[in-house]
Amino acid sequence: MSDIDRDRLLALGADLERAWESPGATAATRKGIIRSLIHEIVVRVRDEVLDLIVHWHGGDHTALQARKNRTGEHRWSTAADVVDLVRVLARQMPDSTIAAVLNRASKSTGRGNSWTRVRVRSLRNQHAIAAYREGERAERGEVTLDEAATALKVSPSTVRRLIEERSLPAQQLCKGAPWMIKAVDLEHPDVKRAAHARRFRRPSSGDPGQKELQL
Repeated sequence: MSDIDRDRLLALGADLERAWESPGATAATRKGIIRSLIHEIVVRVRDEVLDLIVHWHGGDHTALQARKNRTGEHRWSTAADVVDLVRVLARQMPDSTIAAVLNRASKSTGRGNSWTRVRVRSLRNQHAIAAYREGERAERGEVTLDEAATALKVSPSTVRRLIEERSLPAQQLCKGAPWMIKAVDLEHPDVKRAAHARRFRRPSSGDPGQKELQL
């Protein structure tokens, strides 16, 4: 190698980052760069850690460590907050309903896909989350919004208003998820009083010029 060729090669090496980040660099180009720099990588598995020794062309060595992926963990893994949400929703509803809730909440799979019953089931199996058992929600003393409306003898929209004005305690895990209400709260005198008031309240027309007829 002549001195000129050597200087040109060293100049390319100093500009390696630019070549790697170049918009025109394809995956094949980057693989070629790696092969021209690295002779081999030796990996030793130790508990939850990977010990790596990078052997560079030219004789240098670099020691690195990386955390070992857990079972089922990969680059396409579903976000942790979605897994936690499914873990809670699985105690309230079947897989098909969970899929609908996740889609309404704009939650996606690890690959960016929408949710289906099969995908929810696969996620549950991967994370050892038990499927919903019919009747377990009732055993915990929880009712849905529609069931609360039936118990209070009002419409579901009235129950929503009672929740909005904090007259009735309720929990919603995320936007689009069903409201979960404790059956015991429906027996509270304040809740019954608020529902009774709503039941006999005449809706406003919204027209400030309209007068009410006193009977």
